[in-house]
Amino acid sequence: MTDLEYLDLAEQALHAIEAACDRINDATEADIDSQRSGGMITLSFPNGSQIIINLQKPLQEIWMAARAGGFHYRLLDSRWTDTRSGDGLFESLSRYGSEQAGQALDFGSTP
Repeated sequence: MTDLEYLDLAEQALHAIEAACDRINDATEADIDSQRSGGMITLSFPNGSQIIINLQKPLQEIWMAARAGGFHYRLLDSRWTDTRSGDGLFESLSRYGSEQAGQALDFGSTP
């Protein structure tokens, strides 16, 4: 994959995360504050916890830091996949976001 292809696909994922935050805030009481700065999104929850998702361009990965730990996702078969567990980015974000929000959240799946 070229750097341009990576950037296009990674940006699609970040836009999908931002859209999911808006959808979740409209449909639930989660009140997630989503802030974007370049290739990084910070999700802040009412309890003060955060999840940070950022692009790692040299490695062509997306990294996520949550209370549960740090995770690295690489595009495999059109899916951002954790390099250790094989879990998908959006499934993991739903799991860890739910834990930090104290309610079930669904961030959807790869765009």
